[in-house]
Amino acid sequence: MARSLCPGAWLRKPYYLQARFSYVRMKYLFFSWLAVFVGSWIIYVQYSTYTELCRGKDCKKIICDKYKTGVIDGPACNSLCVTETLYFGKCLSTKPNNQMYLGIWGNLPGVVKCQMEQALHLDFGTELEPRKEIVLFDKPTRGTTVQKFKEMVYSLFKAKLGDQGNLSELVNLILTVADGDKDGQVSLGEAKSAWALLQLNEFLLMVILQDKEHTPKLMGFCGDLYVMESVEYTSLYGISLPWVIELFIPSGFRRSMDQLFTPSWPRKAKIAIGLLEFVEDVFHGPYGNFLMCDISAKNLGYNDKYDLKMVDMRKIVPETNLKEIIKDRHCESDLDCVYGSDCRTSCDQSTMKCTSEVIQPNLAKACQLLKDYLLRGAPSEIREELEKQLYSCIALKVTANQMEMEHSLILNNLKTLLWKKISYTNDS
Repeated sequence: MARSLCPGAWLRKPYYLQARFSYVRMKYLFFSWLAVFVGSWIIYVQYSTYTELCRGKDCKKIICDKYKTGVIDGPACNSLCVTETLYFGKCLSTKPNNQMYLGIWGNLPGVVKCQMEQALHLDFGTELEPRKEIVLFDKPTRGTTVQKFKEMVYSLFKAKLGDQGNLSELVNLILTVADGDKDGQVSLGEAKSAWALLQLNEFLLMVILQDKEHTPKLMGFCGDLYVMESVEYTSLYGISLPWVIELFIPSGFRRSMDQLFTPSWPRKAKIAIGLLEFVEDVFHGPYGNFLMCDISAKNLGYNDKYDLKMVDMRKIVPETNLKEIIKDRHCESDLDCVYGSDCRTSCDQSTMKCTSEVIQPNLAKACQLLKDYLLRGAPSEIREELEKQLYSCIALKVTANQMEMEHSLILNNLKTLLWKKISYTNDS
């Protein structure tokens, strides 16, 4: 009898289910399309960023146009622009103005670097001016003698490195490097290339430290493009992933994952010793002190024997040069007195100018980077002593009394501790 009172009730339930199913289906389609749209937008933005960062073709065209018109010359020019046996491979650029690629020159792997904009001495976060191609290779001018060119180079070094007593030796070394075809003479094109390259701190440092183990060797150059020794592992730790996958990995998880993809502890210790030795190389070297203003994992690499090799030295700058420029910089706080990420001075509130003395020495910054790297997986019998020495190292200040003595003592103690632990292992 109840059914007769509501004869359509049994029909309403399927309609309700059908309507609910349609709603769920529409909701599912909406969120699916939304996910596709957002994902496509992220990939498009990242691809646009990638194409802006990686401008190897533009770099090659600019350099080759100058070479073919006789403006510049160098040992890499013919291979890059005529025989095309110098190839650009994987892009490693992090900034559009500093192009960096894995490359192959004939049968030899290398790293190719090229400046897409005119390099300023120190940018302090300001935008670089667009590259002025005519101005970039304007020196030396036609008719300049070798003696005059040597005087130009000497004056540049005096401004960058200070009044060192052995600058003449460095000038002669530069002329040897500039003579790319080794015919005993420096042509105008070679001199223009050398002059452009000497504006770059990394090139200057490669020449100064060319015999040091942890500095990549210079393979050749053309204009302000240069090729340096390749490194098998281009970061201190971590795993290289396609950029599309990188988009969807949270930064915190990425850091934790990077720490998992590191060599065994004895091999990490050997790499760390290499970094400490490099710090020694740039600390009061033959031509003055250089400051490491960006000590990060991505700037350090190592070869298949786990010997440290520097990957990017563009933010390693002469101390004299940095002090001269930063001392007159206007500031409101200490945050305004930073170059790169690691070279910090203080702001003098009475004059509202940055002071010239960098607060933290290279060794303290290196130990800060190595702290987590070495303590993770460290043998229990040395962990406590290692941690103690690393924290003493991090506490180093440039202004401390007897800083140089403390610097040498801490550095030698760290190296000794690590070497004693790994000297009888296969990894050493």
